[in-house]
Amino acid sequence: ACLLLVAVLPLLSGCRATVAGTNAMGMPFVKDTIESKYNRSIDKVAVAARETLAFNGTITSDDSVTRVLQAQVNNRRVLVRLEELEPQVTRVLVQVITKGGGSDIDLAAEMDKQIALRLK
Repeated sequence: ACLLLVAVLPLLSGCRATVAGTNAMGMPFVKDTIESKYNRSIDKVAVAARETLAFNGTITSDDSVTRVLQAQVNNRRVLVRLEELEPQVTRVLVQVITKGGGSDIDLAAEMDKQIALRLK
């Protein structure tokens, strides 16, 4: 039993990729990202994402080149990546990382929902 634990433990902890293209401490193989597509230009979606993050917390990074926004919301790191699929279709990836490296999929879904509501 101890040998099995030693063999499995490295698979349950470590690093994971973030939507910003970096690595963060956390649990790999755990759903931590909400993906949506909106029939709006990337600029309109970016405004909605900024408003959502500013309303709920503090924006800590806004990279217009990579189209990645980062914010602190409820002591969690929220990352939002925007990708233009077509001129009027934008893909949004929302990821939330807790201080301990875990994920908060409920907060990610809430941020995504608020972005969608601001696009109406």
